Amino acid sequence: MTRHIARATVAAGAFLVTGALVLAGCGSGFDDTEGTGGGAADGELTSSDEGLTILFGSSGDAETDAVTEAAEAWSEESGIDVEVKVATDQAQELSQGFAGGDPPDLFYLAPEFLAGYADNGSLVAYGDLLENKDDFYPSLIENFTYNDQFYCAPKDFSTLALVINKGLWDAAGLTEDDIPTTWDELSTVAQTLTKDGVVGLSFGWEWQRLGTFMVQAGGGLIEDGEVIANSQENVDALTYVQEQMAAGNFAYAQPLGAGWGGEAFGKQLSAMTIEGNWITGAMQNDFPDVEYIVAELPEGPAGKGTLQFTNCWGMAADSPNQEAALDLVEYMTSADQQLAFSEAFGPMPSAKSAADQWTSDNPTLAAFLAGADYAEGFPTYDGSSDAITDFNSQLQGLEDGDPQQILDTVQSNFEAIVG
Repeated sequence: MTRHIARATVAAGAFLVTGALVLAGCGSGFDDTEGTGGGAADGELTSSDEGLTILFGSSGDAETDAVTEAAEAWSEESGIDVEVKVATDQAQELSQGFAGGDPPDLFYLAPEFLAGYADNGSLVAYGDLLENKDDFYPSLIENFTYNDQFYCAPKDFSTLALVINKGLWDAAGLTEDDIPTTWDELSTVAQTLTKDGVVGLSFGWEWQRLGTFMVQAGGGLIEDGEVIANSQENVDALTYVQEQMAAGNFAYAQPLGAGWGGEAFGKQLSAMTIEGNWITGAMQNDFPDVEYIVAELPEGPAGKGTLQFTNCWGMAADSPNQEAALDLVEYMTSADQQLAFSEAFGPMPSAKSAADQWTSDNPTLAAFLAGADYAEGFPTYDGSSDAITDFNSQLQGLEDGDPQQILDTVQSNFEAIVG
């Protein structure tokens, strides 16, 4: 069975660096301007002497510097110039580039924008031409496959896991044996940890966190092309969360006085949170004195489940030098280069061959990578992002709301998209 779910939106800064490489911030989007390309299954890519341009949304200086350095290294090896731009508004800049017939050759592309760009001919589907295609996790390949075409190489990814405050855990008399592996155990330890103004478990009021419970219950949003948003499994998942919120064991981060689950956790307003491996940077920078451990999310009635968040290297159909762009993508997604990216700014490599080394380098974060075996990704249907945004607005009222009614609305919204 194939289930599609969602990625988190992570705010990213914009930076401008002068010099040989022009750097410009983040976002994705598409317009209705039709490009000239589509699939590249026949292997016919454009080729020329022209240099390449990369446009991407950066999470900060570390990512900007790492991507720039990698592009420079490839350029020195290949003899092909590369201009690196960090977008200030990627949606707008991509739209302008496609409309003017001069888009960047390569750019970060989120799953929720794949269908829109593919349908209007802006993308070339080069995935099957990658020499390292078989090195990517199957769930990531699926996340960037549309109309049976593998469009683009996943550049890296993140999953969600259970992050536990070790100090509060130990103070409550809990041990390693108490780390929850089921919903019942999660409820029990959350209740034990809820005291002295601290809630047991908190997370953001968005589907990009609560969706984990839906998957663990055997639900999701879309399965084999059929919308299953209002399934009984999803109702059971949201009802479980609602009951734990009513009992005071779970809480949204925002009412606690935090912008997201990692902040509530770092401020020790909650003893546990559900977050991705990007939390490590926030803990190191903002809450260095809070010791924590990371575990896989507990199993639900249907077993293990987590969400994955990723981008791919989109390639423009109007690029005059797609052969060079393909070579650059293979360089950027090689195991060695992805391990370097991971060390520089934290993402997990999308290459399976890098797993052992990444786990050895990050033994305390192994639970995040373990989730790759059962992670689910964002639906690629055009309009999915808007449907998730509406879902999130309804989830803010889950504590006093009707799970069935909420999910019926989500069902209707996605049926209109899937058609």
